[in-house]
Amino acid sequence: MIGCKIFKKLSMKNKVILTLSFLAGIFLLNSCLKDNVGEYWKDDLAGKMYATIAVPTLQQMALKPVAGEVPFTFLVNIATDALPTEDITVSLIIDPAAVTLYNTNFKKSYKPFPTVSLTSATLVIKAGTRNGYASGKVWGAETLNACDNYIAGISIASAKTASGNNITIAGNMKSYLLALPISNPYAADYHAIGYRIHPTAGTFTVDKTETASTVNCKTIRKTQMGDYPYILDIEILDVTMVVGGKTMNKVMLSTPDVAPENFGMYSTYTGDPATPPAAPSPDTNYYDPSTKRFVLNYYYLSGGAPRKIYEILTRL
Repeated sequence: MIGCKIFKKLSMKNKVILTLSFLAGIFLLNSCLKDNVGEYWKDDLAGKMYATIAVPTLQQMALKPVAGEVPFTFLVNIATDALPTEDITVSLIIDPAAVTLYNTNFKKSYKPFPTVSLTSATLVIKAGTRNGYASGKVWGAETLNACDNYIAGISIASAKTASGNNITIAGNMKSYLLALPISNPYAADYHAIGYRIHPTAGTFTVDKTETASTVNCKTIRKTQMGDYPYILDIEILDVTMVVGGKTMNKVMLSTPDVAPENFGMYSTYTGDPATPPAAPSPDTNYYDPSTKRFVLNYYYLSGGAPRKIYEILTRL
């Protein structure tokens, strides 16, 4: 039994007991039951029932930016002091208004996830039990902006016993809220081919696989500049450029390993034409979304002399 005492100015005796079978260890710390938001139930309601989402706090499931359906489940609970003696049918709806309410209450700016559905709009909780799992799915993450924040909101619309009696819905425990962060779509393994030109030691070539990890929704990080173990951060910009008749995204390069005044990007190809890879064009520092390829040309200064790096990164 999980108790939740409601303290009021004139009385400290009001309480409601929420029983969750097979949910040992889950404590609803913020979920004192309410008929309507702002109105607590009193302790003279023994023998009645209340339909709730068992865990109404914000949950999270990360999505990869790829096509395909991703399933999820959540628990619906009938809060009562005795086991129900007849089946209870709970109706569920996709509820964007629940996302709006969450934003208002917590001063957030989530968007309702645009493609979500329930496996079934109704759930039957059998007599003699208090719980049942509902399920749904989301899809289309590959079409969304990974920098946006999304929630799938699902709410209890109604609950009835088999004999037709309505069950009260707990106003502050009626919605399942699932945050759906989308992974950075550029974080992946890349085939890196290129070189670093040292002013006195010559040219050091690179031909290997590198892993680009997530910094934020628009930025990835690799751990080498050419063959040298300096970190390189690559931010994919919304600003575009045309290369060979195709639209590319410009990129912004930076590094925590070199002072800003000693690091820079070349605006046109500055490399060694005799060393592979051949430059596709004089253009540099862009991402080709059709081939998932970065073309990078940059430098860092050491002792006042530039170390020039030219790289083409192709996603594997």
